[in-house]
Amino acid sequence: MPPTLALLIWLVLLLALFAFDAAKVPGTSGALWVPVIWIFILGSRLPSLWLGFRAGSAAQAMEEGNPLDRTIDLVLIVLALAILISRSFQWDKFFRHDFALVVFVGFGLVSVLWSDFPFIAFKRWFRDLGSYFAILVVLSDPRPLEAVRTVLRRLAYLLIPLSILLNKYYPQLSKQYDQWTGTGFFVGATTSKNMLGALCLVSGLFFFWDTVTRWKERKDKRTKRILIVNFAFMGMTAWLQDLSNSATSSVCLVIGCLVILATHSKLLQRHPSFVKALIPSCFLLYLILAFGFDLNGQLASQVGRNPTLTDRTAIWKTVLSVKTNPLIGTGYESFWLGSRLVYVWQIVAGINEAHNGYLEVYLNLGLIGVFLLGGLLITCYRKICKPLASCFDLASLNLALWIVTLFYNITESAFKLHLMWVTFLLAAVAVPQRAADRAGSIVAVGPMSTTGRFRSLRPDLCGGAGQPASLPLPLPSRGVS
Repeated sequence: MPPTLALLIWLVLLLALFAFDAAKVPGTSGALWVPVIWIFILGSRLPSLWLGFRAGSAAQAMEEGNPLDRTIDLVLIVLALAILISRSFQWDKFFRHDFALVVFVGFGLVSVLWSDFPFIAFKRWFRDLGSYFAILVVLSDPRPLEAVRTVLRRLAYLLIPLSILLNKYYPQLSKQYDQWTGTGFFVGATTSKNMLGALCLVSGLFFFWDTVTRWKERKDKRTKRILIVNFAFMGMTAWLQDLSNSATSSVCLVIGCLVILATHSKLLQRHPSFVKALIPSCFLLYLILAFGFDLNGQLASQVGRNPTLTDRTAIWKTVLSVKTNPLIGTGYESFWLGSRLVYVWQIVAGINEAHNGYLEVYLNLGLIGVFLLGGLLITCYRKICKPLASCFDLASLNLALWIVTLFYNITESAFKLHLMWVTFLLAAVAVPQRAADRAGSIVAVGPMSTTGRFRSLRPDLCGGAGQPASLPLPLPSRGVS
């Protein structure tokens, strides 16, 4: 098939998919396109790369960026902020509910002061702020669960078929070659095979979770159409995942799917406290085995990698040999700049991350940054576990994203402007809803909880980041039916 014809067919099918999507919810806010566009750029390529613009050498591009990219980022940030203002977003309550996140982001801003490149560090911090605004647009929607579903579904609709199209018919845009071995690999609509793996990880988790949550209604005509689309995209995602050859994403996808299945099992639904203890315990056990008994090397061999995790151990040793302030680091996103970048490239050429999220935070923000990150992760886990008894559909996705993020960052750096980090924030951020929005969405109430609140039977009323939307209703008096 000629590439031009394939491109036309892809465009027609994409438009048809959006127009006749059975999963589309009537009345979905048009504001959700702002976070969709933001995450699309984050999960694929910068606008300047799509248009073929270059900013000199690789080192210059990392320091200076591109005016077009900065302009589009600024427009999206302004639009997101305008949407939040129009919704009368309760910033004071957000700061209280998500204090750990605010402190972590705030410390990143303060760290600009001791960066060797303060202007570049501030620009990067401000750019990354757009990710948080995009997440708030999604989670401040009157129906946050449906908003999360819509954003992740639209993202997959855009990027998964596009990656297949580029891989099959435009290899000049999607194929890269290893600078040492010359081995070719496909990256689809992204910029590297690891980014393609991350895209497949997010897509695979979403469609698997969406299928599991809808399975009990599989006899419904509309649900059948949704499940057919889900299975089709799971097949395309699996093909791309295999093509990406990203071991980290493949392993994390299996872990995430197992967590979703476990959360929906009858045994764990009856004993939600067991889930709360089981998941972090498994991660701690893994850390002991991995770094105490070299489990990482053995696992790498099992998935076709060398025991050094594809030379990641050499990268870790190299970056740790660079002199940095162990307490406060080099400043926000400042490690891979200037003389440090030159030094690392002399030993391991072409890399721009530590391939370990925790180490990356240490290099940029020091031990204080790692401590704040740990506090954020613990706080997020406590929030995510709260709705296990009342809204396990959303909780299952949140738990999967939490544990996957922890494992993913052992061999990749994703605690920054990264598709995995933004997706994790969908589960981690707790957004206070306006009473009018919440009350206007309720159509049915369920059994009364022990706190005197009626739990909603509608899953889309769960407060996007793990807080069940329950309204304090007066207790019925005796003799009233």
